[in-house]
Amino acid sequence: MAVGFGSGVGRTMIDTLSLNTKAILLLTAPLIIGGRRREAALLTAKEYRALAARLHSIQAKPADLLQPDADSLIDQCSVAVGRERLKALLGRGFLLSQVVEYWSARAVWVVSRADDSYPPLLKERLKRDAPVLLYGCGNIEIAAARGALAIVGSRNVDDSLIEYARDVASLSAKAGRIVVSGAARGIDKAAMNGALKAGGKVVGVLAGGLERTIMNREHRNLLLEERLLLISPYDPKARFDVGHAMQRNKTIYALADAALVVNTTVNKGGTWAGAIEQLQRYQAVPVYVRSTGEGSEGIEALQREGAKPWPNPKTLESFKKILDAESGEKYGAPTQRTLSMDVREESALLEDGRQAAVSRTPEPCAAADSVPPDEFLGNIMEQIERMDGSKTEATVAKKLQVSKKQARAWLECFAEGKIRELFKSANVGKTEEEISEEIQVSVPIRGCLKRLVKENFLDKIPGRPVKYRSGKFNQSLFDQRN
Repeated sequence: MAVGFGSGVGRTMIDTLSLNTKAILLLTAPLIIGGRRREAALLTAKEYRALAARLHSIQAKPADLLQPDADSLIDQCSVAVGRERLKALLGRGFLLSQVVEYWSARAVWVVSRADDSYPPLLKERLKRDAPVLLYGCGNIEIAAARGALAIVGSRNVDDSLIEYARDVASLSAKAGRIVVSGAARGIDKAAMNGALKAGGKVVGVLAGGLERTIMNREHRNLLLEERLLLISPYDPKARFDVGHAMQRNKTIYALADAALVVNTTVNKGGTWAGAIEQLQRYQAVPVYVRSTGEGSEGIEALQREGAKPWPNPKTLESFKKILDAESGEKYGAPTQRTLSMDVREESALLEDGRQAAVSRTPEPCAAADSVPPDEFLGNIMEQIERMDGSKTEATVAKKLQVSKKQARAWLECFAEGKIRELFKSANVGKTEEEISEEIQVSVPIRGCLKRLVKENFLDKIPGRPVKYRSGKFNQSLFDQRN
């Protein structure tokens, strides 16, 4: 499958976009041209899941929304997404055609989960968490290979770790195995360069800047030679974003049959978050950690969570045996099935999103679909903490590029954390308004307090009882009647 800038795989895949993919692009993609956003309010990932579930329930698919007689179907979907909003998004056909032409000229392709060419491992391992859209440049078939090794680590590392990552990646390439990484400075780039220098193939999963990266002169020949594949779940013009970097970690792991963490910091950064997410939530591939050289608290902490020490193979055969063993029955070889372009199969994976399609009630902080996993949530809390002034739904939604509903859920979690810190002292006597002002968060404080009471968190505080004032009256947080 040839790659050319202005022809080849980019133009071929763009020109044959399925109707399902076109519909999904219209509903969820920013369709940026010239660095400007000109779209209506895009569907968030959660909103799209709700819409897909609604379509599935009425035996329809996204492509049906593009038919001339789709008004009735749009009305039926308005319970998940407002009718006018749907029509505005679906009416961006001219803008989509412009963007498609723009992408084609740069050999950028796009696939959706509804397409046969979508990497099967992502859909199999991540299910509903697999990116709805995937943008890229290069031979997408590289992403379907088995026996790949993901190599990840921190950005700021010393030369010895850079050399270590290069050596492991070089051995992987010589063994005929693909290296997957995040293309970030430090360990990621060292691993990718080590594999490429040894003549191997590499998949780089970007958290932003796809267009800029593929236009880099050093990457062009590698793309043309089909030794480099660059992919991203985000618009080709999207800039790097911390939240995007955290979210793309699962894609890196899902494209490999084993992962090696060269170094990490405990409870901090994307490398740690990605490894913990894989060890505790997805468990799709084994996670190894560096076992030679100077140790680190991060490496030791991951081993306590279930990561295994890297066996340090010295020969090509011993290296192959490690990955062959991990890609076998223990972690499940992919089932031999054809991925249908019909989104009904995809929507079946989203059945649990149907309730979101019919409910307008804000979900509590602890709701599983309201917040990301704990390891990702910690990063979100840090971003909110760094925001200046009062934190509101609007400011958080704009800063983190999420819906106000999602922003509210995160804010409630943030507020509860702040209240926990505040109430570690028994000498608390503040109104709800005073608490809100002190923690600089604009959410209903009483709801946060009630949830803390319900989970018995306050029972663990020394120096009871803690009180807060509502109006003129002091109320004990330990009185369940309050």
